[in-house]
Amino acid sequence: MRRTERGVTLIELVVTIVVGSIVVAFMAMFIVTPMQAYTGQTRRADLVDEADSALRLMGRDLRSSLPNSARVTSSGTVTALELLATADGARYRDSGPLSNPALELDFTAADGAFATTVPFTQLTLPWSSTSSYLAIYNVGVPGANAYEMANVITPAGTAISIAAGSSANENLVTLSPAFRFTYGSPGRRVYLVSGPVTYLCDTTAGTLRRYSGYGIASTQPASAAALASAGATAALVAVDVGACQFSYNSGTAQRNALATITLQLTRAGESIQLLNEVQLANTP
Repeated sequence: MRRTERGVTLIELVVTIVVGSIVVAFMAMFIVTPMQAYTGQTRRADLVDEADSALRLMGRDLRSSLPNSARVTSSGTVTALELLATADGARYRDSGPLSNPALELDFTAADGAFATTVPFTQLTLPWSSTSSYLAIYNVGVPGANAYEMANVITPAGTAISIAAGSSANENLVTLSPAFRFTYGSPGRRVYLVSGPVTYLCDTTAGTLRRYSGYGIASTQPASAAALASAGATAALVAVDVGACQFSYNSGTAQRNALATITLQLTRAGESIQLLNEVQLANTP
């Protein structure tokens, strides 16, 4: 007997391919679109997290900075925010009904030793340094501006030593060489300054960097080259920076200062912008 074998015709094959393509296309519509939405949402969440972390870091530095030391400058696509970072603070002893001249801070002449009535709390005593500074009554005006390195802040290279005193709230502070602070603080506040810090936003490079480890200067460094020549060390804070804006309002004796920071990050077609306002109690 003769067996007749029959295969798939070309028309049947074409119809199968077309129907299969239509099914795959519909499946892709239901799978790819949610995946793209998830990827976009994840990217935006990452951008928000990065921007928020950068703003929080800047806010912490601003809140702990020396009163009246924040300053902002811009040049082209570069914006710089500089401040004097503090490591600790205390209240110094001056004349009073139970005065002890040996422990008081003398504002009429250079003084190389004084005591505190409220101690430094962030230091392990005994403590000493030649790279830090002591500042009293920095109000940010000519003659009382820490960036001038006179009158209200000890000179660079001053040896500062802090040791425990005879009472729980007393620290003994020595300066070598002795220094005369020109103005007393109404609140008797003395700040231990670790040095300047600059946040440099470069929208051309798309970066926000934090610079530290350089000397205090009257002229604010406003470029990466100027900071590098001053010996600053850079740390990358954020990338993909599309725009940034720093502003500073010094406030008054009755109103806190206000620093406003706006940061925009853009990546793969996604863009987010966050704003942070930091109030500074500029009470020297």
